[in-house]
Amino acid sequence: MIRISDLAKSVKPSATIAAGTKARQLKAAGVKVFDFSLGEPDFNTPKHICDAAEKATATGNTHYTPTSGTAEVKAAICAWYKSFHGLDCLPENVIVSNGAKHSIHNALAATVGPGDEVIIPTPYWVSYSDLVSMTGATPVLVNSTPESGFKMTAAQLRAAVTKNTRCLMLNSPCNPTGTVYSRAELEALVDAMSDTDAYILSDEIYEQLTFGTAKPTCVATLRPWLKDRTITISGASKSYAMTGWRMGWAVAPAAVVKAMDTIQSQETSCPSSVSQAALVAALNGPQECVGEMRTEFAKRRELTVGLLQAIPGVKLPVPEGAFYAFFDVSAYFKKTFGDKVVTDSLSFCNVLLEQAHVNLVPGVAFGAEGFVRMSFATNPATIEAGLAKLREWLATGR
Repeated sequence: MIRISDLAKSVKPSATIAAGTKARQLKAAGVKVFDFSLGEPDFNTPKHICDAAEKATATGNTHYTPTSGTAEVKAAICAWYKSFHGLDCLPENVIVSNGAKHSIHNALAATVGPGDEVIIPTPYWVSYSDLVSMTGATPVLVNSTPESGFKMTAAQLRAAVTKNTRCLMLNSPCNPTGTVYSRAELEALVDAMSDTDAYILSDEIYEQLTFGTAKPTCVATLRPWLKDRTITISGASKSYAMTGWRMGWAVAPAAVVKAMDTIQSQETSCPSSVSQAALVAALNGPQECVGEMRTEFAKRRELTVGLLQAIPGVKLPVPEGAFYAFFDVSAYFKKTFGDKVVTDSLSFCNVLLEQAHVNLVPGVAFGAEGFVRMSFATNPATIEAGLAKLREWLATGR
């Protein structure tokens, strides 16, 4: 028998992927499921991006590229950061990987290890803590609350810092909460780190998806010294509806990029040549498609917020970015639905899927028991019908 490693045993399966798998199994059995589990835009990748990929295959651009990405894609990323954020970076500061998750993994693997601590505000994306633990470093979770807008304060951050603190992980706009830190709030956080040796890993994958008065901020632009102490993570999955193309990147000091390049060379070699050609078209091409998708997401947010706030017992902090509603369902804990008692967010989601065929992700996976996450990256008809089913099911609790 082949022995399973301690590392593999210690890593938890992704809760969002697990939830999606359950929904697909029910669908395969012929059950109508309202699946709000996966953070994936339901739009097709814009045509000009697909055309660039088709051209790449037709002209033989299907071979290995440099491990960290082609000169063209790095130039496109540098130009985009200068245009969108006013951030100057060079090709030596850029590495392209197989999705933003891969970029985060490579960044952590290149910079932290046993004995190091990585501060993560909660609620946090389900993979953060496991990606940290896989390096041998220790995730240090700092709890935020709905009352604070799910934002960690500078005082909380200073209290969490120790001599072993190596990294602060930030995510704004945030998955799962939709929280968007203001520029002033981020300035307070980075200033609290200024007298430490720690760096900041800023996951900005949802930067083009903010609503109302909320604005994205590139952390590396906040202070002159941050360019040398920030690893910026982003990608094409959310803004350009390119989840399956697996295009993520990091912008970081050259020495960090070189270390990530070495790690990536042994893990996956280069990212897809065809996807890189598509990414160049996404970043250099017309951006109206992003605005159109953002406008539709904004409408879906308004619809989702209105329907959820009308459900008795549900408490919903209004999301300012991304495409998630993260809402409190603890008022329904200890109630019985059919012959099942709901005791926590995991049992809530399991019983809801089993009985009402509505699929949400338990908040405990994001470090926030009592809450559940819903993705509204789907069509309005599905949102309306699915939330009607949720409301009907909740009314049966006793």
